[in-house]
Amino acid sequence: MVNWEYYKVFYYVAAAGSVSEAARQLNLSQPAVSQSIRNLERTLGTQLFTRASRGVSLTGEGQMLKTYVSKSYEQLELGEEKLRQMRNLEAGEITIGASDMTLQFYLLPYLEQFHEKYPGIKINVTNAPTPETIRNLEEGKIDFGVISSPFVPEEFMETVIVREIEDIFVAARRYTGIKNKMLDIGELKNYPLIFLEKNTSSRSYIDAFLKERGVEPAPEFELATSDMIVQFALRNLGIGCVVREFAQPFLDSGKLFELRFKTMIPKRHFCVARVGNHRMSQAAANLYQMLERG
Repeated sequence: MVNWEYYKVFYYVAAAGSVSEAARQLNLSQPAVSQSIRNLERTLGTQLFTRASRGVSLTGEGQMLKTYVSKSYEQLELGEEKLRQMRNLEAGEITIGASDMTLQFYLLPYLEQFHEKYPGIKINVTNAPTPETIRNLEEGKIDFGVISSPFVPEEFMETVIVREIEDIFVAARRYTGIKNKMLDIGELKNYPLIFLEKNTSSRSYIDAFLKERGVEPAPEFELATSDMIVQFALRNLGIGCVVREFAQPFLDSGKLFELRFKTMIPKRHFCVARVGNHRMSQAAANLYQMLERG
């Protein structure tokens, strides 16, 4: 294996056409540069330069070698520059996992702030429910994920609570008869219910909460997004279960009202999750720390 330093010296001498100029650029002595060229020629078994009146010129073999060495050296320089940019957060890429809910009501302001500060960083968001986000994290498809409880903590995961959230039941004018009543949870079985699909942490949480109190939920509608639950509720198709933020504008306008229960639904959390022993890129680490600090 040829010492890479010989090729580096060869590259500079070939580019400058002068041993003395190459020595100046490399901050080496002329004898050291000449010795490196002789060592390279000896190792390769061919003459690479001939002496000219004003320096050196490449032989045919030297000209051919320069084509390949130049490409390699320039690629290395580009690689070093790219690394410098990544260290300084001038370039890079982050992949985050987040559900519609965590993205809309938690992550977006941080992404906006991060993008304004580091516009050269590309941010990819893999949009998926919490269980899928955890799988993506385990499989190394994302740098970290923003998930909502409840979830089963895996051994590989390190999580930090970043925000409290609240599940509520909402309805529109057809159900005004129960608007100001204090209800038993069991009374929900008397009404058509609108829930998220079962592959979400939100649905798992509400199902478990109701079952602990003897209520077996049988939703009339199971929808993919909380936004659609709100829309179905607005059209009087049933009582919807959503995180408060999704319904808040319609609660404020009076188009929806929140049901009141004798038993409070315990609040839960948004968490940032990462692989505990995984070293993230500088860009991903900075965004993660921004979320962690809040």
